[in-house]
Amino acid sequence: MTDRELVRRAESAGVLVRYQDWRHQQVEVADSTLKAILAALEAMPPPAAATAPSPAAAPPTAARPARLVLPQQRSWGLAVQLYSVRSRDSWGHGDLHDLAELASWSARAYGAGFILVNPLHAAEPQPPVSASPYLPMTRRFTSPLYLRIEDIAEYRQLTAGQRHQIEQLAAPLKASSGSPALIDRDQVWRAKRAALELMFAVEPTRQRQQAFASFKAAQGSELGLWASWCALAEQHGADWREWPPAHRSPQQLTGRAAEFHKWLQWLADEQLAAAQAAATGAGMAHGIIHDLAVGVHPAGADAWAHQDLLVSGISVGAPPDGFNQLGQDWAQPPWHPRRLAAAGYQPLADLFLAGFRHAGGLRVDHVMGLTRLWWVPAGLTPDQGAYVSYDQQAAVAALTGAAASAGGLAIGEDLGTVEPWISDYLAGHGVLGTTMLWWATGPDGTPLPPARWRRGCMATVGTHDVPTVAGFLTGDQVRVRAGLGLLKTSQDRERQAAAQLLARWQQALRAEGLLAAGRPDLATCTVALYRYLARTPCLLTAVSLADAVGEVRSQNIPGTSAEYPNWRIPLCDFGGRPVLLDQLPDLPLVGQVCRAAAGFADAS
Repeated sequence: MTDRELVRRAESAGVLVRYQDWRHQQVEVADSTLKAILAALEAMPPPAAATAPSPAAAPPTAARPARLVLPQQRSWGLAVQLYSVRSRDSWGHGDLHDLAELASWSARAYGAGFILVNPLHAAEPQPPVSASPYLPMTRRFTSPLYLRIEDIAEYRQLTAGQRHQIEQLAAPLKASSGSPALIDRDQVWRAKRAALELMFAVEPTRQRQQAFASFKAAQGSELGLWASWCALAEQHGADWREWPPAHRSPQQLTGRAAEFHKWLQWLADEQLAAAQAAATGAGMAHGIIHDLAVGVHPAGADAWAHQDLLVSGISVGAPPDGFNQLGQDWAQPPWHPRRLAAAGYQPLADLFLAGFRHAGGLRVDHVMGLTRLWWVPAGLTPDQGAYVSYDQQAAVAALTGAAASAGGLAIGEDLGTVEPWISDYLAGHGVLGTTMLWWATGPDGTPLPPARWRRGCMATVGTHDVPTVAGFLTGDQVRVRAGLGLLKTSQDRERQAAAQLLARWQQALRAEGLLAAGRPDLATCTVALYRYLARTPCLLTAVSLADAVGEVRSQNIPGTSAEYPNWRIPLCDFGGRPVLLDQLPDLPLVGQVCRAAAGFADAS
């Protein structure tokens, strides 16, 4: 085969043979990458009947994206990693009751219009439980780790002895809420699982039986497949690829084990609904905004249930950029473009509809994936990948259709290597973008003045993948990445670049009259940054709760796994002391930052 023939085959399959990198330079994709991607596409199993092409099916391009109506009023809200936001009553891990309390308090005290949470997707049904919210076993269902045990109706039916058992399970976890130790999901799940087993054995009331039956009927086969995968994973391990051959194909199981996992999802659904009701009842315009991960774990339930739609031997990731200089490999299998098209993009639409359930909005992580994804073939490094295209019209129609049906906001995380036309296309259909302050600069690195920020977006100072304000101010972000071997340049050069970025932003804050001359302390600088966001026309402003309490550590450092405690860090202040949900109203910096984001003149 000639190189020209390879290029022709790649382009026919939607593989981009060249792309523009973060330095705006053209990069040619290596032949080895093209061959590996084509081989993975051709090795796919036959499509299931539900996704096989049908002559009568309308082509996906027949779907036209809805034009969503943007909110008239600007609003602000907290952005939280819920597992890290613990209270005196939670079991060492933030839960849905904590979410309801945080939403109600922020709305009533400071007029917050929403709470943005990390993906609450479900992980393995038994330890070891994966830490990353962005590498779940399913994107359709909720992790029962977020259940508040005492809020479950069946808890009230337990005997005094059974409640005492549950109190004994909870006691060491509640005591650990005041400790800065890392979050131990395995310990939390063992305790909650034992409590849930006690309640599952309780004879439900007729009303509860009917409600559970209605939930199961509404969720249909997807719930059955999730519960079946959980039951099989408890027997054979959480990687379906290593199961006995008879179980490797999707199948619906019956029995107590599968029923238990359906029941857990019903409980989670009830508490999600309660959290959204508490948020809107406190006056929030939007309430809870959920986060949808880019993909799923290749060993998990969604990959098992949809083997004919997801490409094995390929990982989704991102090419090198200014902050992640080695590129990223997220270990998630991508949708097969042609199989997804043959299904009319309905699997994607169903996923979005599930994300909007009990939510006022949905943030789509790496929203560029609706138009193209960076594919990394197995055995290659992240910088050796290539972009593969999808039907952008059909994919965006799936998102906007779900948002319009739910009456919620659609928010795309369009950060990193993004060609302008992608953001423009999404904005043209009412999908909000994301503007992060540290990257909101002109070509020469000069900070973007507030008036030049996009209106149709969510403004943030940082995200879960970049350092906190305290991390930037202390230089912790450079020190940690250098120690982990994630820098392509010298540590001194990185420090100089970070110091230059910080100096430019401090100069911009001073130009706006938000910062006095001299070296500002952490609180002053943090408040000034959020006051800067409040001066932009952005429809949404998201305040990182980690910034508001002075947390230094990053929740996640891309490019690491076991080398850094990603997604396991409890909320702490600048001195490393744990901060509980109950303490937030008494922390001066929290109030100052919230008032700054709300645009109150006395925020300083």
